Amino acid sequence: MTKRKICRISLGACAGLLCLSSGLMAQSSAFSVSSLDFQHSIPRLGESMKRKEDSLARQFQEKGLVWPARYIYFRSFKYDCELECWVKNKREEKFKLFKTYRICALAGSLGPKRMAGDYQVPEGFYYINEFNPRSQYHLSLGLNYPNESDKILSDLSQPGGDIFIHGSCVTVGCIPVTDDQIEELYILAAHAKNLGEDFIPVHIFPINFKNPRSAVYLNRYLLNFSEFSTFEKTLRNAFYYFEAYHQVPLILINSRGDYLTEEVSPTVEQAAPDPGPVQRKITHPVQPIREEDLAIEADQLPECAGGRDAFRDFVNKLDKDMVNFLDPGQGKTYAMVEYIIDTAGKLIYANVLNGGNQQMNDKIEEAFLKMPLWQPATRSGKKVPIKLKQTIMVGTE
Repeated sequence: MTKRKICRISLGACAGLLCLSSGLMAQSSAFSVSSLDFQHSIPRLGESMKRKEDSLARQFQEKGLVWPARYIYFRSFKYDCELECWVKNKREEKFKLFKTYRICALAGSLGPKRMAGDYQVPEGFYYINEFNPRSQYHLSLGLNYPNESDKILSDLSQPGGDIFIHGSCVTVGCIPVTDDQIEELYILAAHAKNLGEDFIPVHIFPINFKNPRSAVYLNRYLLNFSEFSTFEKTLRNAFYYFEAYHQVPLILINSRGDYLTEEVSPTVEQAAPDPGPVQRKITHPVQPIREEDLAIEADQLPECAGGRDAFRDFVNKLDKDMVNFLDPGQGKTYAMVEYIIDTAGKLIYANVLNGGNQQMNDKIEEAFLKMPLWQPATRSGKKVPIKLKQTIMVGTE
């Protein structure tokens, strides 16, 4: 679908398509707290807002930007652990990059979120629908997950929810940053909302498509999960549209739940350069259960002994323990580990698909295999074995 054809579609002519853009929205927002006066009235937030507003104003001035921004746009890249903030002050202007923030923890793997409790960070096109100044994670900005696409394509009874950009640097499926960073993001969003941007877009991509090594990893992932190829291509289209025009593309959703996005000419999208040899594991553990015998979905996903908080603590401890195994001069790395929980709740298989050196990968697998019994997954009242994935971030910049 070309840019011209999509842009001609209006709300009255969607014919079964839901329009999702900053200018054309067919959903209502429910900002629980959004006025600047209210935010300033909260003692904890009011103090940080005054301090941060002065700092942000100086940062904007240094970059030749007008404070406060009337329009903002967030782009998040899961695998690259980045959250970009783009700003402008007139609708017809092009967005300019204000800052790139580091996402400081990861959960799940590449691919969209499709059910509650899968630890997945969603992928797709969302907007901020909640400001929470009293969050247990310092401050948080809620996203409208599940959106209309998710409601069609995800588990009908348990699609999940409560997806936020938040502080405290922990996660089981959200987008976590540091407390200092969430204060900036929260204030930027509060000012834009106060100036009339009711639907602040937040687009979540699997990778930064301009990063060649990330592209290699995504391609490898899609070899194993080809069912997501069309979905990821749609996200890729939206990414390159913004790269070409620095305007948020118009997003449509058809009756099947598929995204339809504005495309760019093939000449605009540059092929990713060859990243050279990619580090591979020399040995792999043998998967004890055949792939076809594993459950593809479950009514109830397995739960770690002690619940989500215990699993979060396990992942955070593993992050710290693996620092000693980084290569000399290496500041950080990411490890994607897949693991199987059998019908008895025992973690019987762990394999680092993409990670650091062999010693680190072995230690990660060993730590997973030593975990206590889980509550096994169930499907139609029957216990089933299932494979899950988890990203581990080791080290800091």
